[in-house]
Amino acid sequence: MKDKAITPTRNERVMREDDFIVSKTDLKGRITYGNEIFIEFSGYTEQELLGSQHNIIRHPDMPRAAFKLAWDTIQAGREFFAYVKNMSKDGGFYWVFTHITPDFGPKGEIVGYYSVRRCPRRDALAKIEPVYRQMLEAERAAGARDAISAGTKVLVDLLQQSRMSYEQLVFAL
Repeated sequence: MKDKAITPTRNERVMREDDFIVSKTDLKGRITYGNEIFIEFSGYTEQELLGSQHNIIRHPDMPRAAFKLAWDTIQAGREFFAYVKNMSKDGGFYWVFTHITPDFGPKGEIVGYYSVRRCPRRDALAKIEPVYRQMLEAERAAGARDAISAGTKVLVDLLQQSRMSYEQLVFAL
């Protein structure tokens, strides 16, 4: 389980070009599978990861609104792409370009979720980090109750200004 006492550090681990981090969760976001590279980058053992909420690797620099968008998208049966900053058990961090997709059962119902993460482009990170900082600042200023809507407003305003959908923005980075 996630240790609430983990302090983020500035120690970055950079994914190798040929790395793919793969994990699978149930409908509630509990990890049911993680490949060796997921275990390596997370710093947790397989036993610590299995059954834990996937947010065990959530970095506090990531806005809550980003995860709300992810959940809304995949629960609606659509795939989701994003740049995400994750936190290892030792407090270090690693950036990924993630693709999350629903796992459908034989009757077409969603039975879980797959996530495949790869090495992100550094130039894209330089563009998304300021957006995440603005979203996080808005969330903190709004307080816990209104945080997600405040962070979402920052993103929606950006999308309207750029005249892009979320997916267009992510792929344009």
